Amino acid sequence: MQVKKLNSNLILAILATGLMSFCGVVVETATNVTFPTLMKEFGVNTATVQWMTTGYLLVASIMMPLSAYLKHNFTSKKLFTIAASLFAIGLIVDSIAPVFPVLVLGRVIQGIGAGIALPLMFNIILEQAPTSKIGLLMGIGTLITAIAPAIGPTFGGLVVNSLGWRSIFILLLPIVLIALIIGIFAIKQVNPPIKSKLNVVGLLLISITFIGLIFGFSNLSNAVSSPVKFILPMVIGNIGLVAFIQQTKRSAEPLIDITVLKNHKYTAHLGAFFLVQIGALGMSFVLPNYIQLVNGQTALIAGLIVLPGSALGAIFAPLGGSILDKFGARRPILMGICLEIIAMLLYIIWGRHLSDGLVLGFYLLFMLGMGLTMGNTMTNGLSQLPNEKNADGNGWFNTVQQFAGTVGTSIASTVVTISQNASLPKSYSLRTAIGSQNSFIVMIIFLLIAAILLNFATKYAKNS
Repeated sequence: MQVKKLNSNLILAILATGLMSFCGVVVETATNVTFPTLMKEFGVNTATVQWMTTGYLLVASIMMPLSAYLKHNFTSKKLFTIAASLFAIGLIVDSIAPVFPVLVLGRVIQGIGAGIALPLMFNIILEQAPTSKIGLLMGIGTLITAIAPAIGPTFGGLVVNSLGWRSIFILLLPIVLIALIIGIFAIKQVNPPIKSKLNVVGLLLISITFIGLIFGFSNLSNAVSSPVKFILPMVIGNIGLVAFIQQTKRSAEPLIDITVLKNHKYTAHLGAFFLVQIGALGMSFVLPNYIQLVNGQTALIAGLIVLPGSALGAIFAPLGGSILDKFGARRPILMGICLEIIAMLLYIIWGRHLSDGLVLGFYLLFMLGMGLTMGNTMTNGLSQLPNEKNADGNGWFNTVQQFAGTVGTSIASTVVTISQNASLPKSYSLRTAIGSQNSFIVMIIFLLIAAILLNFATKYAKNS
């Protein structure tokens, strides 16, 4: 049996895949601030420009359950080379896009690359890292993906104002190329690939599932005015999900193993991870809008106010992983979720009168909790599975993480929009503050359910 060591090749392999994942998240969040500029330059409306994000999320979400098949059938180096190359091509396409459909095409190509790279980073850690360092390294992996959403809007705002929106893609290109070079030399293969047949029917059904559900949740805010736009995609998505589950049960070579969900400890970790992620991404929508629409600040100032909290959460991800390595998972996970609940409670209490300083201070507390919770929940959840099931377990975690982005943003935006559109004799800024406060109430419910799941999941689980 090969002894696992934390050597320079492993560190560089994590760095290379981490840089790719970082660029994927940064470009996703940075392009959000370009929407007004793109609408004016290409002559498109709000619904059309959203395809910049929707197209990316759709493809990336579909790639996540495919990650287990890819991991088993191809070497890590080959997968990374393909992922980085596709992402670089997507950046080039977007940087020279003459019309809007070409711009969306570039984002779709980037989504394929990012969808391959993100699960690959965690698979390399789980497969090659020594057991005593898995918590730390998974925390570093989480750090990379946690700090990117905070940097993205600030980076996007600065670049758009000074260099133009195309420079967002141009400036990220050298980072991707550096990651590609590092990956080619550093990524090593531990276990030989085992060839299997791609479950095309399963891939088709999971694609229908995500197309339906993502479109449905994207139209959640229009559920009252245009119910068909919400209900029909949700029905299609749920039919696809049921069909996918049934097809997977009958298949000799399923796209992703759903039997891992029979492990109640693993599933409790996965469910809590999903709920916490919804809360985090909901907050990343509500707070910048509150700072701008209620407190009257610019988008750049809003990004700078939430940046310290995101940076703190990212820093505490590997520190939380080190605590897990030394003392087990229960302490940091439960401490983290409690801090998140306390922070959310403070947001609810001061919800209609949040100064920029209060937003910053409460967010520091919230993201400190996130840093202790997220990576450790994933690490401890995967430890409940046998090693041969890690790729499938990792695939599920990455899948729900992508999907949580759509759900969290859609729920938060819908709750805020309902209050903004209410026929009340109050100012627009006050209605926004009320809507934000209502969003905090919804988010704390998700966090309380997550806390119950995590208490159960870590009480008798292995390594807790």
